[in-house]
Amino acid sequence: MTPLEGAPFDLAFDRLIGHEGGYVNDPDDPGGETKWGISKRSYPHLDIAALTREEAREIYLRDFWSRINADRLPFSIAYQLLDFAINSGIETAVRYFQRALGVADDGWWGPRSQGRADATSETDMVMLLNAERLDFMTRLRNWPNHGRGWARRIAGNLRYGAADT
Repeated sequence: MTPLEGAPFDLAFDRLIGHEGGYVNDPDDPGGETKWGISKRSYPHLDIAALTREEAREIYLRDFWSRINADRLPFSIAYQLLDFAINSGIETAVRYFQRALGVADDGWWGPRSQGRADATSETDMVMLLNAERLDFMTRLRNWPNHGRGWARRIAGNLRYGAADT
């Protein structure tokens, strides 16, 4: 399916759920108890083990897609940024995207960030964002335990980026 064949958020969610999945409670994961990529650390009031896919979808739309202004970005970038935000936090994803674009990395998506995104090719944004993301991930303390999976996730996102641009 190409981005034009479905609603952008729905396609992004379906891709993302391929990375995220069932319930885990990995002691090496700072997010703690997690299901569908939703962590107890971020949502302490939720019963994570009982979280449904539809509830996760609603959280992703409300708390991530909307907050990263995904509807103002090309789909190829919106998906990449959503995946990064869910994996590493919204502010982190936005800051590293701003670094990729060469604007102040303050974590606030404003007119300067949007203007630079509008002036940058989709292909360049996909490549630069994933380069920043991979560099960030390799510096995390749990890279030795999870790095192979994260690198594969980013490689898959580069493949999506090639198909989307």
